[in-house]
Amino acid sequence: MSAHCQLTGAKPGFGNSISHSHRRTSRRFDPNIQRRRYWLPSEGRTVRLTLSARAVKTIDVIGIEAAVARIRARGGKV
Repeated sequence: MSAHCQLTGAKPGFGNSISHSHRRTSRRFDPNIQRRRYWLPSEGRTVRLTLSARAVKTIDVIGIEAAVARIRARGGKV
């Protein structure tokens, strides 16, 4: 599964792990990605979205209809 949020656009960040001896090795910081199903009343169907934990909370506030509108405005497919 891609570590990419459909609503917020959150992607992995990159950086270094630094050991006790201060050697640096490359690593990546993945967002907390979840697969969620939501009922979309306007279309009479469920949609499955790949969302970050922050985006799940955003949907709780703005609603699924507004969230799907934002995803489509960004050019995403739902």
